[in-house]
Amino acid sequence: MSLLEGKIIMITGASSGIGAAAARLFARQGAAVSVMARRAELLDLLVDEITAAGGNALAVSGDVTRDRDVADAVARTADRFGGLDAAFNNAGYATAGQVLHEIDDEVYAHTMAVNVRGVWNCLAHQIPAMLASGRGGAVVNTSSVAGVAATGASAAYVAAKHAVIGMTKAAAADYGARGVRVNALVVGSTRTEMMDQVIARRPQLEQVFVNAAVQKRMADPAEVARAAAWLCSDQSSFVTGAAVPVDGGATALCD
Repeated sequence: MSLLEGKIIMITGASSGIGAAAARLFARQGAAVSVMARRAELLDLLVDEITAAGGNALAVSGDVTRDRDVADAVARTADRFGGLDAAFNNAGYATAGQVLHEIDDEVYAHTMAVNVRGVWNCLAHQIPAMLASGRGGAVVNTSSVAGVAATGASAAYVAAKHAVIGMTKAAAADYGARGVRVNALVVGSTRTEMMDQVIARRPQLEQVFVNAAVQKRMADPAEVARAAAWLCSDQSSFVTGAAVPVDGGATALCD
């Protein structure tokens, strides 16, 4: 039996990078996947790819910072597949290279809106859907090494990713007795579209990101997706409220 056989899973930030890799992997592992992101054309291509490979997928375009978009995505997922068993809240936004007082208010606001409000919106709608099913469920939120340590020149992102871990632990405490598990991934530097954009603006950061891991490389998105798949599966049934490192050993160097 496949790891996620019969599961109904919603994935945000699914148009590229870790989210798209997760959608492909989860579908191969037997899940019906609902993929959400702002770029509808990329979602449609991803769903076509998954369907052509024999998987089951639904594209729901929307912005996680808008509560109504998240509510609609959860409702459409439940209507199409018959409920919601798990969610991978992976949508994120990052910048780097500026110290705190140089970060524009707009950058700070957008960073918090996507990474914090976005996860909040998702939890607020996904968990009730899981409770309504009577089957419980599992939620995985994407945090970062920046969520457990200051990474330098990225104060807004550090604050946001610390908040994700706080929300994760609070939700785990609120819903653990009701059968819903909530965990976070502490993700290290990963070769994604967003990472490429950061490096394009500040090429000197690439070696910094590589050197942060004891493995001296960045992750492939599929490596992070595999960790998310395990946390969404019944194989991790006694894991909740955890911040699980997928970081090439970066946090092993933190106090």
